[in-house]
Amino acid sequence: MGWSLALLALVLGAVARPVSNSDSGLSNIKNVVVLVQENRSFDTLAGGLKYSSKIDGLVNREYCNPADVKQPDGEKVCAKSTAQNVASDDPNHSIAGGNMQVFGDYHPDANAASKMNGFITEQRTYWKKQDANNLQRAAEVINYHTPDLVPVLNSMAENFVLFDRWFAAVPGPTNPNRAYLTSGTSHGHGKNDDDFLNSALPQKSIFEQLSDKGISWMNYENSTKSDPPFLPDASFYDWTYKSGKNKTNVAPIDQFYKDAKDGKLPKFSWINPECCSYMSMHPASPLNMGENFMKGIYEALRNSPQWKNTLFILTWDEHGGFADHVAPPANVPAGDDLTYTEKAEDGKEYTFKFDRLGVRVPTILMSPWVGKGVVQNKPSEDGNDFTHTSILKFLSELWDLDVLTPRVKWSPSFGNLITNKYRDDTPKKLANAFGY
Repeated sequence: MGWSLALLALVLGAVARPVSNSDSGLSNIKNVVVLVQENRSFDTLAGGLKYSSKIDGLVNREYCNPADVKQPDGEKVCAKSTAQNVASDDPNHSIAGGNMQVFGDYHPDANAASKMNGFITEQRTYWKKQDANNLQRAAEVINYHTPDLVPVLNSMAENFVLFDRWFAAVPGPTNPNRAYLTSGTSHGHGKNDDDFLNSALPQKSIFEQLSDKGISWMNYENSTKSDPPFLPDASFYDWTYKSGKNKTNVAPIDQFYKDAKDGKLPKFSWINPECCSYMSMHPASPLNMGENFMKGIYEALRNSPQWKNTLFILTWDEHGGFADHVAPPANVPAGDDLTYTEKAEDGKEYTFKFDRLGVRVPTILMSPWVGKGVVQNKPSEDGNDFTHTSILKFLSELWDLDVLTPRVKWSPSFGNLITNKYRDDTPKKLANAFGY
């Protein structure tokens, strides 16, 4: 009887034991690498992928915008699979411009419904001095790429995990999103202002968190060659500058390839591409050159001695003004209580509370510890949608870090997608980029 009770206690203890990193597969991940490309929506890049019917894209779907939102029953422009390797225009991706794209209104109220119908109108307004009546030109923002034009992306998605409900953190431009990606807030910044160039952001970042905990990290970058110039993301923060980490923990992209080859990557690697001429995909960067860069990063990791314990996360910072048919979530917690005000194209001011997400962007998890060809939708029927700060939520679970902001707390993690089944079929080389 005593033996039976002891056995029962042992069994009950096993049932009640909390899930550990080992149980979930997280213990298999020792190194995390994040590459954030530039300015493409999910529909633009991944909406034409055909390898899975589970992808919420544009295959077998008609998605149209009115030529003018003021005439909703007038002429329409519909998405076609004719997007080009080089976009001739850089669409508006300001917060106010995004309002028109998502709501068909520069000044939506708090209860406004997302219509995803103003991309053509905003493109025509933004480029009115050049060619406002050329609907074929305006259609660049809604047209999408076929798999043969994005073979690297297609190959990554087919072999690993593609998220089709992952939203940018801010419905605005690059640096506010990169700040949310690395700290859970933009500290009230809604545009690429000088604070990002002067290491002036005061909030705690993932880089400071990792240093406090003795976890190694590097920010590999080519952003200093960008035009206009950008600081690498880790250097947004005053802590990085004051601590001297901008000199010791920021390195040229060539160092990444060497460290990967030698098996000396830190536990956390953050990669900045150049912007905006050839590798980032930000117009006018050729798409195939951006794909070739992505391919090089993946293959360096796949052939590194550290691959067996690596998770590679690829995402895009924001939609760049390109269209998507899925409405972003609203009524989400901001990273803090700061707001941002700017003038819209109509000359009137709009104040944003950072209480809704940006437009959907592609995101892919790559590792020998994730499934093959998985299309990840919303986490659950009642769950929150994935967003950029899901990366910070995941890292908090992986390395037992504090949750930085209310937005990070709200964000779902994707730790459950890391398995205990090692795959030996992950490709050593991906498909070649278009034209290579």
